[in-house]
Amino acid sequence: MTDSRIRASFARQSMMTSLGAELIAIAEGAVEIGAPIGADFLQQQGFAHAGLTFALGDSAAGYSALSLLPEDREVVTSEIGIHLLAPARGNRLIARGRVVKPGRRLIVVASDVYAVSEGREVHVATLQGTMVPVPVA
Repeated sequence: MTDSRIRASFARQSMMTSLGAELIAIAEGAVEIGAPIGADFLQQQGFAHAGLTFALGDSAAGYSALSLLPEDREVVTSEIGIHLLAPARGNRLIARGRVVKPGRRLIVVASDVYAVSEGREVHVATLQGTMVPVPVA
């Protein structure tokens, strides 16, 4: 696993760029991503939209899987589910992804997303899914 590989891949994700997301931490089998809760990403009640929460959680989980793979492999999400636990109130979201069980054909992943307000984190979502290793295109 190389930090630079994860960072280069992340930089190519135009959606993460659009969200203002950034890599916070990279470790073997774990990745943390943060993004501001911008005015363009709110739902009708003023909370962060679940789509923002999902995108960050999915990417954190996917990059945690990629951190375990050789240079000639990438990952794609096969399936991932989300449980929304609380309204995402605050000024920032942090998604912490991790590998639950690595495999050659399937990698089970999970992530937890937290809303941050005044330095306090509230657990707002949990995701679990499966990533599939694919050859680098």
